[in-house]
Amino acid sequence: MPAMPPNRPAARRCAGAGAVALALIGAGLPATAAAVGNEPDLSRFYRQKAHWTACEDGALPKDMQCARVTVPLDYAKPAEGTIDLALSRYRATGKSRGSVLLNFGGPGGSGVSGLGLDGKDFLSLTNGYDVVGFDPRGVGRSSPVSCGDGLDDPSADAGAQKLPDVAHPQALMKTLEQLTVRCTEHSGPVLAHIGTVNASRDLDVIRQSLGDKKLNYLGFSYGTKLGAVYAAQFPDKVGRMALDGVDTLTESMAEQGVAGAQGQQTALDDFLDWCVTDLGCPFGQDRRKAGEAVVELVRSLDENPVPSDFGGPFTGQDLVGAIVQALYSRDQWSLLQRALASLIEDGDTRGAQNIASGGYALPVGQPRGSGPVGSADIPVDNLSAALMAITCADDPDRPSARQVARDVDRLREEYQQASPVFGRFRLTQVLLCYGRPRGTDFIRDEVKDVPTAPILLVGTRGDPATPYRWAVETAKRLGPSAVVLDNRSDGHTGYTFSTCVHGKVDDFLLYGTLPADGSSCPADGTRAGSSG
Repeated sequence: MPAMPPNRPAARRCAGAGAVALALIGAGLPATAAAVGNEPDLSRFYRQKAHWTACEDGALPKDMQCARVTVPLDYAKPAEGTIDLALSRYRATGKSRGSVLLNFGGPGGSGVSGLGLDGKDFLSLTNGYDVVGFDPRGVGRSSPVSCGDGLDDPSADAGAQKLPDVAHPQALMKTLEQLTVRCTEHSGPVLAHIGTVNASRDLDVIRQSLGDKKLNYLGFSYGTKLGAVYAAQFPDKVGRMALDGVDTLTESMAEQGVAGAQGQQTALDDFLDWCVTDLGCPFGQDRRKAGEAVVELVRSLDENPVPSDFGGPFTGQDLVGAIVQALYSRDQWSLLQRALASLIEDGDTRGAQNIASGGYALPVGQPRGSGPVGSADIPVDNLSAALMAITCADDPDRPSARQVARDVDRLREEYQQASPVFGRFRLTQVLLCYGRPRGTDFIRDEVKDVPTAPILLVGTRGDPATPYRWAVETAKRLGPSAVVLDNRSDGHTGYTFSTCVHGKVDDFLLYGTLPADGSSCPADGTRAGSSG
């Protein structure tokens, strides 16, 4: 499971491996919109048009426009309730050929806020498209889920550093049960209908509301899974789709945890290689001793937490969470070095906590809604709550506490071998979804052999969250339509960090020019941004 770059009730399997071909009622309605036989009538949702206005939220840029699109809460029973999805866009600079939709990952990342914060990275796409961000159901401004005050850190990697260690499965199980109750109480009816299968169906309604015959899409990290699920459900509606930082479609939570620990350890090793060449490195200039010092620092803080300026103790696992966040991009390395130096030399936790929260570290008692999403209506814990809810809705495995207790020694050793720093942090993931309804089998079983237009997949060799092999494995699973671009660099995703990746993705999305399968981009270390 990739984390948000700081990377589920069982959904109704209505479409099998692809959309059911339905007869059309009314002009311009796509397949699956109108009722046929026992299929529900969705035509009223597909008839709507997005109405764009100035954004009311003062936290968003003034040149951005906003809209809302209504979708059924339950696609099986569309008459029993609806939710509104929030959209944002930058208009095409010239004649628009339609829209390209962005998903920034998470799961749980706000596309509306993300486009507002990082819109400059996507200005090149406005040469041909309206660039559209959206908040999936349960996220941001789209009926946000919450777990109340029990999960108030917007940067928490699935709440891992807030939970008991999996080495004590009974305590962890009890905490997760309590957390599930709180999430249900604070989230409302959308929690029972969250997950990627339903978000994909929402994506098709959004596509139609924008007036696009095909979906043009750029997804990052978790957003690659959403794109793949869309391709499986609506293969004939795929236009130009690029997936960067490719998520797994098949691996279990336990397997994902090991892969994540390995990837993060590799990224930490790269950071330490860089750090020890600088006299300001708090671990000195001996590379071997620097690695040992990080392990010892985490162990020491776990055994003897230090007071935090933001309230409560600061533990080793809190530090690991901050390191995880910083390793997503080389741009954060200098910041991480300074934060570690302040912690080691002065016991100052502020730098690490600021990194962990993505720059939005909040003192205890900070009002809800004052977090990074920038809207008073969004719970500050929404990112973490949505990450857990969507992850669990997408995952069918529910190992019992008894199973974990039986396997805990083997699991601990496996995770420790993957990383002496990140192993414990990721091990809690094994029981993350305990107490929640079993997730869907659709993604693992049905998203494969997709008969669709070409899809460009970008895999980064040094990605700490979505290993390169996932791009290769997902491409094979999707079938001949999938083409892999090998980004020989590091960091999570490539589009906003590599001019080469940025250019090749833009060439595909704007002009349909697809790189050869297996072609590569060098580790140029150049941030792309709007210059791409």
